[in-house]
Amino acid sequence: MDEALPRPGDVLFVGGAASVQFQGERALTLRVIRVDPRLTYDGWLWIDGYVLGPTGDAVERRVIFVRRDGLIKRR
Repeated sequence: MDEALPRPGDVLFVGGAASVQFQGERALTLRVIRVDPRLTYDGWLWIDGYVLGPTGDAVERRVIFVRRDGLIKRR
């Protein structure tokens, strides 16, 4: 992902590159609600968002802790 932080409304693919907890079948697509502005470990973010199902509908709200460089922005 580029240097800009994810923004509300962005749709991200969250896989193993973002965090080991999202490897393989645990990967998800997330629509961002907000990014927590508090400082964490360098390059890591807390993101609040909706997990999207196969049809693009929100199926679950989650707060995740991920590496910014591991996120893939979807269009």
